[in-house]
Amino acid sequence: MGLPAQVSPPQVALSDVAPSAVHGVEVLALPVLAGPDGPVLGPGTAELLDELDEDLFALLEASSATGKAGEVVDRVVLDTRPLTNTDLRLVLLVGVGTGTPDDLRRAGAALARRVKGRRSVITSVAAATDDAGLAAFVEGVVLGSFVFHWRSDGPPELPVERVVLAGQSDSGSRKGIVERALAVAGASWLARTLALVPSNLKNPEWLAEQAAEVASSAGLAIQVWDEKALAEQGFGGIIGVGQGSASPPRLVQLGYRPRRSARKAPHVVLVGKGITFDSGGLSIKPRDAMMTMKRDMTGAGVVLAVLGALADVRCPVRVTGLLPLAENSVGARSTRPGDVLRHYGGRTSEVTNTDAEGRLVLADAIAYAVAELKPDVIVDVATLTGAVKVALGQRTGGYFANNEALASALRAASLTAGEPLWRLPLVADYEERISSKVADADNAGGAPGAITAALFLQHFVDGVPWAHLDIASVGDAPKDDFEYTKGATGFGARALLRWLEQRDPLAGVS
Repeated sequence: MGLPAQVSPPQVALSDVAPSAVHGVEVLALPVLAGPDGPVLGPGTAELLDELDEDLFALLEASSATGKAGEVVDRVVLDTRPLTNTDLRLVLLVGVGTGTPDDLRRAGAALARRVKGRRSVITSVAAATDDAGLAAFVEGVVLGSFVFHWRSDGPPELPVERVVLAGQSDSGSRKGIVERALAVAGASWLARTLALVPSNLKNPEWLAEQAAEVASSAGLAIQVWDEKALAEQGFGGIIGVGQGSASPPRLVQLGYRPRRSARKAPHVVLVGKGITFDSGGLSIKPRDAMMTMKRDMTGAGVVLAVLGALADVRCPVRVTGLLPLAENSVGARSTRPGDVLRHYGGRTSEVTNTDAEGRLVLADAIAYAVAELKPDVIVDVATLTGAVKVALGQRTGGYFANNEALASALRAASLTAGEPLWRLPLVADYEERISSKVADADNAGGAPGAITAALFLQHFVDGVPWAHLDIASVGDAPKDDFEYTKGATGFGARALLRWLEQRDPLAGVS
């Protein structure tokens, strides 16, 4: 049984023609700004008013519209007079708030949801914003269109096929901005898709095969360790977590090099937690807590998606992605509470809770990166602890860092990308909670859970500048909300790409 064919994101085109004059488009969307004295209709309105027997200002008033981001007012076009675009059937008035990138991203997502099932839409929203707003709007259009399905009769709804951005030339910098925005949004789309694949298909071997496909299409180097190689080379954490499953573990290494100055470029290693299903192992989870555990490989999906998009955003640094992949299952060979695992490089962990497995596989990958890859920076991404969700809710991700410049760069990139991260402290006073009488560390230090998990990982970094992104709080959306659709969010892909596309992502990091 294979994954059914999935839908594709909308095509996005540019046009310098007035939106009401483009032929063959069913829907026209005009921006509405939230002005101090009420909603204000944006570019494209005057041309449309010349053709329509419609008072759009009265329509806004009757709908109690404010212009807030994501608000949509619609009007079916009545065939009362000839129009330049004879295919026009619907006019949408889309609130863009005050025009910030966050507002534009939300407006794009709201528009995408409203036009699902349509062939085409033209909008002048992009004519009312700067480059950052244009990129955010395109990202919103793509992410608001997201659909995943496994139905015998196909998906329940389809994204709009084509979105035309009016008032924009198809040459020059704006085209490049759109292309980069599509690459960034496409990375989030891939990360979401991977996270939603059911685990009866998505085992470590399958996910490694997906990584090979991305590597082939993106021109990445790839190496894969099977369970025999992992055991021979001392990856005791990955082996220990995965040994109870009928699906053996894998480790995937992906390599990206920039086109220019590759030898001198700084080296970033991204590590993504790849637990393809988490039952909790012998410390088994309750039924309800297992329902989303096919998504416990979100960190690996994000890292894979980021590696696949680096060339498109012209990342200037070397990047290696490490995906430690395992299924945490219950079986005759499962790791037991009280067992001791030896990680890559020799450090040992006493496993007092088999449901604290993510840090065990991450530790192996981080230790390998430090010993063999000589990185300038390490960033790991993981749906690691429920504690971070308690602390931050489901709109903000948590992160830890041992380097101030790196922490500042990631925070700034996350805000620009619309994936906000909040820094949490590496409190040394809690080190005693991860101490063990029989091993170098206890894998389940208890409360405060997000901090003790980060402290556990920090011992494998060996002083390399490092950040740990705990995205358990934001890896899943409980409902459709702005650019997120109910289910997996792919959180982290946009933030990491915003950071890595900068001219000098490692500025000040030493």
